[in-house]
Amino acid sequence: MPEYSISTERTRLDLEFIVRSLRSTYWAGDRSREDIVASVEASLCFGAYASDTGQHVGFARVVTDGVTFSWLCDVFVDPAHRAHGLGKRLVEAVLAHPQVARTRVYLGTRDAHGLYEKYGFVRWELMRRPIPPPAPGDATPGADPARTQGPALHSD
Repeated sequence: MPEYSISTERTRLDLEFIVRSLRSTYWAGDRSREDIVASVEASLCFGAYASDTGQHVGFARVVTDGVTFSWLCDVFVDPAHRAHGLGKRLVEAVLAHPQVARTRVYLGTRDAHGLYEKYGFVRWELMRRPIPPPAPGDATPGADPARTQGPALHSD
């Protein structure tokens, strides 16, 4: 079985891998490269790496205040590295991290309930506010009106 390491070291993150992978998902396919990069820069990120090559093969991102709230999102594993427990290891690393461990952790998923329930997550109703459309003449980055009705919140 292949060996992997998980790290929060920002310098190891392969942004092109992250952008390419997220753009291929149903939950983040409408995000611009700029939005993905900005979200990575503003979050606590976990990378999974093949131990023999150092290749970036998995990712998880957390938005947190470090005290009361954490949102686990953008969890994925490269298809060539699935079925080795790497998604589970990413979730375990996130939940054990000192900035996350004592917070309430939330996430949204359309298809991975079983994975997250193994770690104590329970199904719970959430509401969301879509990204508002830009005001006329507003050139605010990320204020793309096509994104206001994007996919449901998800973390795979």
